[in-house]
Amino acid sequence: MASTTLQVPSEYGYVLTVAASSFFINTLHFVLTAKARGASGLSYPIPYASKEHAEKDPKAYAFNCAQRAHANFTENLTPFLGALLISGLYYPTASAALGATWVLGRFVYALGYTNYGPPGRLKGFALSAISDLALKVMAVIAGVKMLPSA
Repeated sequence: MASTTLQVPSEYGYVLTVAASSFFINTLHFVLTAKARGASGLSYPIPYASKEHAEKDPKAYAFNCAQRAHANFTENLTPFLGALLISGLYYPTASAALGATWVLGRFVYALGYTNYGPPGRLKGFALSAISDLALKVMAVIAGVKMLPSA
């Protein structure tokens, strides 16, 4: 089994900067969810208002939207970071640009879903989904490029 030395491109700092910027979207979600929780009167450890409660109380419904937006972010963060960091090994500038687009999309998603309910998330979803798919394809290509020659 031969070993390979991994050289990080000089532009990889852009990739890491984008990765680090995504952490602030989590902070934004925390603030939005905490604000909505306070307004709704739902105390910890209640994770969501019941369907009946949310249908009667717009503040409980708004809390559910904020909570779901935050959950969706955490569901997508790990695959995004993996794809960004792997694809950035061969395509640092393109990966950083696509990653920044994903972060922007998640910002739009967070504000849209929290302020306007499910329809408000669509623009942010489109931005993040397209860039996410491109990063995943680029990550697979980068992985294939690292395979030993036959």
